[in-house]
Amino acid sequence: MNHDDKKYCISLFAYSRFETREVQIGALRMGGQQPIRLQSMTTTDTMDTAGTVEQSRRMIDAGCELVRITAPSKKEAENLALIKDELRRLGYATPLVADIHFTPNAAEIAAKIVEKVRVNPGNYADKKKFEEIEYTDETYRAELERIRERFTPLVLLCKEHGTAMRIGTNHGSLSDRILSRYGDTPHGMVESAMEFLRICRDHDFHDIVISMKASNTLVMVQAYRLLVHEMMQHGMNYPLHLGVTEAGDGEDGRIKSAVGIGTLLEDGLGDTIRVSLTEAPEAEIPVARILAERYAHRTNAPVSEAIASPIDPFHYHRRDTHTVQNIGGKNVPRVIADYSHRSEITAASLFAVGCNYSVPLDKWNLTDMAADYIYAGKNAVTFEIPGTLGIIYDYATWLEHRDQPRSYPRITLHELDAFQAQHGDASLVFVAADANDIQASSIAALQKSPTAVLWMTTAHEHGMAAQRAAFFRLMHAQCTTPVVMQRAYAIADEDTFMLFASTDMGALLIDGLGDGICINAPSIAMQRVNSTAFGTLQATRIRISKTEYISCPSCGRTLFDLQETTAKIRSKTSHLKGVKIGIMGCIVNGPGEMADADYGYVGTGPGKITLYKEKEVVKKNVPEEHAVEELIELIKSHGDWVEVVE
Repeated sequence: MNHDDKKYCISLFAYSRFETREVQIGALRMGGQQPIRLQSMTTTDTMDTAGTVEQSRRMIDAGCELVRITAPSKKEAENLALIKDELRRLGYATPLVADIHFTPNAAEIAAKIVEKVRVNPGNYADKKKFEEIEYTDETYRAELERIRERFTPLVLLCKEHGTAMRIGTNHGSLSDRILSRYGDTPHGMVESAMEFLRICRDHDFHDIVISMKASNTLVMVQAYRLLVHEMMQHGMNYPLHLGVTEAGDGEDGRIKSAVGIGTLLEDGLGDTIRVSLTEAPEAEIPVARILAERYAHRTNAPVSEAIASPIDPFHYHRRDTHTVQNIGGKNVPRVIADYSHRSEITAASLFAVGCNYSVPLDKWNLTDMAADYIYAGKNAVTFEIPGTLGIIYDYATWLEHRDQPRSYPRITLHELDAFQAQHGDASLVFVAADANDIQASSIAALQKSPTAVLWMTTAHEHGMAAQRAAFFRLMHAQCTTPVVMQRAYAIADEDTFMLFASTDMGALLIDGLGDGICINAPSIAMQRVNSTAFGTLQATRIRISKTEYISCPSCGRTLFDLQETTAKIRSKTSHLKGVKIGIMGCIVNGPGEMADADYGYVGTGPGKITLYKEKEVVKKNVPEEHAVEELIELIKSHGDWVEVVE
C-alpha cells in the first residue's frame, strides 16, 4: 500500500483541518472555515408539539446549533411545520432536521418544511431481513436503478426548496444488498453512502453532509477515514457529521464518544458533532463543546518531519512487540497508576486503583480494573503489596529498594547504557524519553536492551501526533520494544480531563499502537484517572474489564424510558465482564444497530419488549415489567451469567 492508498487527512504530523465545501442549512453555514457545529436530537413524541418545542428550546439554550426530530411517518413529518412555526414565534431560528428511516413519503413532506433531511441509505429504499442474496452484476445494477428511482424525487425536492441533506450511514443498518456484496465492513458503509451520493451529484445537488456512524469505535473511525479517502480520490469534499452511535451514558458514553470522535478531530476531520448519550439531549451539548473547542486554536506546527506511514488506517493490526515480563507481545495493554506526585503512598490509597485491602482478613482483593503497576517516583512503598502489582521507582529510589519484590526502575534514555553495564540482569527497566527524542541512535540503544520498555512522554499540544511519529520511527527501524504511552494533564475539570485523555490515548490504541498507558493528572481524583484509563482500553476493544452497554440515546420513536431502563439493566448486569448488551428504544435501532451485541433488549410496541441473542429473536412481546428479569434468564441460559461475589 503506497502513501496515496493510505491518505485520509491533510497531514499525520501537523494539525490541519480537512477543508470541506460549505453547506447552507437555513441560516447556519457548515463546513469550509466554519466552526465545528454542535447538534442533538429530541426524545419527545413528534406529535407532542408543545413537548418537542420545549425540549428543543432547552437544547438550543444549551448551545445546540441544529435540532434533529424524528419523522417516522407522514403525520409526524407534517407536524414539523407546527413545531417550526412555534419555535420561530418564540424567536428561535435554529435549523431543524427531519430524521427519516423507512418512509420516503415522509422525507418528501419534510423536505418542504425543515432546513435539512437525514436519510439512512440502509433502510430508505430497502427492507432489512438479514438475508444473504446472490447478485450478478446485472441484477445489482437493476437494484441500483430501483434505488435511483426511489431516491431521486427527494433529491429534486431538496434542490428546489433549498433543503440540505445528510446521507447518514449506520454500521448496524446496512442493507441486505450491501451486506451480501461488501460484508459488514467499513467498505460496505462507504459504498452505501456513495450510491446515494452519486445520485445527488448526477442531479447537481451538493448541499450534502455525510456520516458513518457505528457503536464500535474501530469500525466508526475506519469508515470515516475510508470515506474521506474515497472523496479525495474523486475530488469530493462534503462536510462530515461525526458521532459514535449508541455510545451509552455516564463515563462510558463520554469516553467511547471521545475515542471515536476525538480520533478523527485530531486528524482535522469533522464539521459537526453529535454525542449520542442515553441522557437528556441537552446534556450532550457540553460534551460536544469540550471536544470541538479543543481544536479552535490548535497549533499547526509540525511535530515531526514527514514519515511514510507503516500502518493501514483502514484495518486494525496491533504493532508487533516482544514480551518483557507481562508487557508487550500478546499481552493486553497495561495500566500504570501515577502516584509520583503524592507525598506518600499507603495501602488505603490503592483502593482508588482497584486494589482493596481488608484489615480484618489481612488480604488484598483486586477488581477487574486493578492497575498493573504503580509509579511511585521518589516515594517509598513500605507495606506488602498485592501479588500481581509492580512498583516503578525513579532510578535513585530504586537503588534503595531494588531488593523489594516486583520493584522496577524508571531511568532516562541517556542513562540506559550505564544502567545496562551495571544492572544487566534487571528483568524489566522503564526508559523514559520524549517522543521527539526517539531517533535513530536512541532506537539502536533500545534494540540492544531486550528488557527495556520505552516510557514515551510528550508535552506537545498536538501530542498524539508527536507520539504517533515516534511509533512510526520505531516501526521503520523494526524495533519491537514495548511502549508505555504517558500523558500529563494540568486540568481540574473531570469531564474535560476524561475527554482529552481518552482522545489522546484512544487515537493511538485505535491503530494498534501502545502496550501500556500512564496518565498523570494531579488535580483529578485517582479513581477517575484509573477508570478513564480502563474505559479507554474498553472503548477501543483492546482490553475488556467490564460490561459494555450499546444504548441508544432515545428519540421520538422510543417506546420506553431508556434512561430508567438502562440504569435498571446496568444495576443488575454491571458485573458481567465482557458481555455486550444492546438496549434499543425501537426496532429502527434494533438488531442491526446493536451490531455486535451479545444480547438485545428492544422496544417493539407500547409496553412490549423483544429480546435477542445476537441478531436472533428469542422472545417477542415480553411485558415491560418482566423484561429485565427475562433478559437475565436469557443470559443465564446461554452460560454468560456469573453470580456477584460479596
